[in-house]
Amino acid sequence: MRLATVLHQNQRRVGRVSTDGRQVELLDIDGTRGVQALIERGSAALPASTASVALAETTLIAPMPQPHRNLWCVGRNYHAHAKELRETVFKDNAADPQGWPIVFTKVPQTVVGPGAEVRLPGAAISAQIDYEAELTVIIGRGGRNIPRAEAMKHVFGYTIVNDVTARDVQMRHAQWDLGKSFDTFCPMGPWIVTADELDGGNTRVRCWVNDELRQDAHTSDLIFDIPTLIETCSRGITLLPGDIIATGTAAGVGMGMKPPRWLKHGDVVRIEIDGIGTLQNRFVSEDA
Repeated sequence: MRLATVLHQNQRRVGRVSTDGRQVELLDIDGTRGVQALIERGSAALPASTASVALAETTLIAPMPQPHRNLWCVGRNYHAHAKELRETVFKDNAADPQGWPIVFTKVPQTVVGPGAEVRLPGAAISAQIDYEAELTVIIGRGGRNIPRAEAMKHVFGYTIVNDVTARDVQMRHAQWDLGKSFDTFCPMGPWIVTADELDGGNTRVRCWVNDELRQDAHTSDLIFDIPTLIETCSRGITLLPGDIIATGTAAGVGMGMKPPRWLKHGDVVRIEIDGIGTLQNRFVSEDA
């Protein structure tokens, strides 16, 4: 099923979206933290419905609008992407890319929803803003030292994330968190599709910038599959219900082009993942 967080009559609500995407069944649960409250409830049965309304009468926001802690993110997880940035972002990671995943985080305050504006921070802060379309895993059952063979039992569902990145800031520092964590740099949505309805290891990820197809890949080509990522992130660290793991982006990012093509004021980035839906956001410069 599709579980969304929406604004309806100036209230944040959690709802189940119909298969055709036209209706949303509003659920009797506190919507302040979005779908997080539903995940923590830990029951397979949904709360009672309070109303069914047209989705068009609501505003979709990020399904996890206030993540309870930093998002886990994976770098260099498609071979073609590793190749396109091997002389820039990955030049200091020359070891076998199949050894260990590169894992970094984004702060919770980066998250915005579908249709929300993403703020380009101005040339004095960064002039090299890039997009990264990513399938994203939502943890349902927590755990520590989760073995790969058991990892999929801990998945609640999947959503889409645009791991927006300030490349010059990313390259300037010895770690990536600053260049990944600007305000609004994590569009998420449009909803969460539960794990019983999507095989995250076998779906297509595409990204357009102003209707130009830039990224087109399949999650079957991940260097580190979803069970491996869950096993890795839980080594010595307790994963909690509602934790978020972005699985990495494919070739076709702006930095990999010759010359690089950075996002600019007015650009629209649209990401589609088969079995989930569409996440679209417009980029607006603070200098404009």
